[in-house]
Amino acid sequence: MKILLHPTYFPSIATFAAIVQNEVVWEAHDNFQKQTYRNRCYISTDKGKHMLNIPIQHIGGNEGRQKYADVSTENSYNWKKEHWRTLETAYRTSPFFEFYEDELRPLYEGSDHNLFDFNLKTIKTITDCIGVQIPTEKTKKYEVATEAYFDARFLVNAKKEKKWKMNSYPQVFEERHGFIPNLSVLDLLFNEGTNAVTYLKSLSLDLKHA
Repeated sequence: MKILLHPTYFPSIATFAAIVQNEVVWEAHDNFQKQTYRNRCYISTDKGKHMLNIPIQHIGGNEGRQKYADVSTENSYNWKKEHWRTLETAYRTSPFFEFYEDELRPLYEGSDHNLFDFNLKTIKTITDCIGVQIPTEKTKKYEVATEAYFDARFLVNAKKEKKWKMNSYPQVFEERHGFIPNLSVLDLLFNEGTNAVTYLKSLSLDLKHA
């Protein structure tokens, strides 16, 4: 199935399963919206579910609206260093953190400015790690409704998220907090390693009735 998706920051497991299971076209002409996975992801720490948020530069005029593809990250403080330190603290003891850290660390060392492009880089890094190809096709214009693809852009919503049925897998702090479903694909990668792609392919996603 050909689906329309937003590129998000280290996408949720459900979103990454949609990427692996379908032919994806990236939405490249929408407006940026707050409180979505465009600039956040969730991981598990010793304190439970934790949000990693990328700060963005807000602009005035046109009621503050700006195209997602034009959004710049706010780099006046080193959020990359903070995110990487948090990931290290949370997942250093996971089975596969050391196996993948050399692929992931460079994302937190470069000087990225465009959020859209950076998110695509995080997705490409994961697809490289699990051995699948990243989709490259992008929309040429914005459409409220599309007939050419199945519209899965709703997966970007962090506040109105569907509760997907997911099989549990071992998590670092599971004894403390129980299994936390649909975190960032990073959680799956660090805990399941090479089994991550099998998990993603087997996840039952009924997108048409979500």
